[in-house]
Amino acid sequence: MARFHTLPVAAVDRLTDDSVALTFAVPPGLREAYRHAPGQHLALRRRSDGPGGTEIRRTYSICSPAPAPGADGPRTLRIGVRLVEGGEFSTYALKEIAVGDEVEVMTPAGRFTLQPAAGLYAAVVGGSGITPVLSIVTTLLEREPEARFCLVRSDRTSASTMFLEEVADLKDRFPERFQLVTALSREEQQAGLPSGRLDRERLTGLLPALLPVREVAGWFLCGPFGLVSEAERALRGLGVPRTRIHEEIFHVAAAPAQSPTTAATAATAPTAPAHSEVTARLDGRGGTWPVREGESLLDTVLRNRPDAPYACKGGVCGTCRALLVSGEVRMDRNFALEPEETDAGYVLACQSHPATEEVELDFDR
Repeated sequence: MARFHTLPVAAVDRLTDDSVALTFAVPPGLREAYRHAPGQHLALRRRSDGPGGTEIRRTYSICSPAPAPGADGPRTLRIGVRLVEGGEFSTYALKEIAVGDEVEVMTPAGRFTLQPAAGLYAAVVGGSGITPVLSIVTTLLEREPEARFCLVRSDRTSASTMFLEEVADLKDRFPERFQLVTALSREEQQAGLPSGRLDRERLTGLLPALLPVREVAGWFLCGPFGLVSEAERALRGLGVPRTRIHEEIFHVAAAPAQSPTTAATAATAPTAPAHSEVTARLDGRGGTWPVREGESLLDTVLRNRPDAPYACKGGVCGTCRALLVSGEVRMDRNFALEPEETDAGYVLACQSHPATEEVELDFDR
């Protein structure tokens, strides 16, 4: 069960004009709780300023390597935060958080992960999408001598590129096993790719020239919705099985209201009942509550169980994933669950609305 703990800020490192890396110190008693797989994320929580301030949660990926099996849990956790226009938490992180401050941090979550194994792996990332992939590639190359990794990253300009030094260090440490290709959309480079966006057409021509696309054991796509969807379409067109493609979406504000996973079933979803109730099992305890008109199942549960897990409430992070035990629901959008998960009955509680009078969720499975 995900829990929040207060962690002290050990370092604040400016990465670019609009991004920072925050490092949290993890006390000995909490290190096992914060053990994480490479690629997982943390939810941060604070109250907005002023009387009656509302709770704000934001999710940020861990960029530091994962602890090895059998070793102690992490002594520190490092995340990258990019300023979002009008973003209350990102503004706070960039302008106010200082060394010594304490921040409420949820234990790690997320399934955009790779357990180190021999083979060839690759990623296509954009902007802050480098953050979880930095943890993935560093952990992989440090632990598995028979692994190789190709990273294709897209940024606006070199000055806006997060973790520039960290990625360059990987290239120096693993020159034979780490391949780096950088594309800048708004700046010409002296060497490398010409400027411009990485769309489906461009990736379809580029990727086969870099590596044997179909021999890659796992593709990791992370960044804005447009880049990830274009990269997936390119890979599928090149014959890559969907099971080898792993995605994590950042910045979905401009995305369609429905993701591909939910759009296919929206037309056949049952009409919402006039009255409904949800039964939820959470941390070994259950309860049944009426669902108010228009509210999500997560909001219903939160009114009665404030400890219900969630972070983004946007269908992106997957923190509120629950098993649909009985009944039917309609999900507004889904950018977090793989088709295998939805086929197995998992839903995002933050995006789910009852389609039958009775719905039962299990957050513990």
